[in-house]
Amino acid sequence: MNANGTGAAEMRGAFYRDLKPLHLSPLWESLATLVPHTPNGPCVPALWRWDDVRPFIERAGELITAEEAVRRVLILENPALPGQSSVTQSLYAGLQLILPGEVAPAHRHVQSALRFIVHGKGAYTAVDGERTTMHPGDFIITPSWTWHDHGNDGIDGQAEPVVWLDGLDIPMVRFFDAGFEERNAAKSQQVSRREGNALARYGHNLLPVDYRPSSPTSPIFSYPYERSREVLDRLWRDGEVDDWHGVKLRYVNPATGGWPMPTLATFLQFLPRGFSGKPYRSTDGAVYSVVEGRGRVVVDGVSFAFGPKDHFVVPSWKTHVLHADEDAVLFSFSDRPVQVALDILREEKLPG
Repeated sequence: MNANGTGAAEMRGAFYRDLKPLHLSPLWESLATLVPHTPNGPCVPALWRWDDVRPFIERAGELITAEEAVRRVLILENPALPGQSSVTQSLYAGLQLILPGEVAPAHRHVQSALRFIVHGKGAYTAVDGERTTMHPGDFIITPSWTWHDHGNDGIDGQAEPVVWLDGLDIPMVRFFDAGFEERNAAKSQQVSRREGNALARYGHNLLPVDYRPSSPTSPIFSYPYERSREVLDRLWRDGEVDDWHGVKLRYVNPATGGWPMPTLATFLQFLPRGFSGKPYRSTDGAVYSVVEGRGRVVVDGVSFAFGPKDHFVVPSWKTHVLHADEDAVLFSFSDRPVQVALDILREEKLPG
């Protein structure tokens, strides 16, 4: 108590109120939140079941065209981040639909994007003058500030709706206030190279003799699932199964051996039937797309059963365990390249 009988709490309250007009605030009131003892972000684990989501994707196709929408996407929004168009605080994820005969018009943007094909085949993505036909399980890159459009011509005269997972670094770019976008006057860009050209030039442990990387993004923009799946199977048969991850591989930039994208890491893993992993956690929260098989993931004691074409998110520093009821293949992406570059990545393989 001071001479006027005013309590310390009242004096502090008055002090804080007097700070506000000057746009000042006391660090000691928020230090524990700003510099926590361990990561305690707001994101929660969540699962989006294909059987639940598919009817709404189909309804979206009835309500709006790809051209009207520019990109017809249903965002996978973390339940703890309503209205923020984010699946974690650094990552965006959504499911995009393109119907037979449609074109999603050409544009480019600063945000880097990945496409992981979930359902259907015969659509294409064109990136800087080269098309690649989409097949389930393919991983496709749209580098930052490259012209790209999507279309659905079908294969061999057969066309079907195609859905893929979009993964972007939108929240990161938004954090830096560095987002730019530009639209092309033409709906589709002119194709200047035959399909498969980039894979032929850069995807066979060979590089053009005068090649010099001009971008941190992989020169390969399409990684076919057929080839990646074959590698997983071979390593499993050779007994290379990790107790925490099963057989887990990361996609790479063949020109550098580094990440295929500067802000997004991508992985593919195989869990053999009966696999029951040990607990694992890391600071890079990850989004998963189930390619094959059934199983469950237990995140901080909460169990989510998953099946083909389901998606789930494991937030930063949440302990999780993977189980496989059948042979299962999971694709995932995270912000690991950024955390590695900032030297803040931390991970733990915990005993079972």
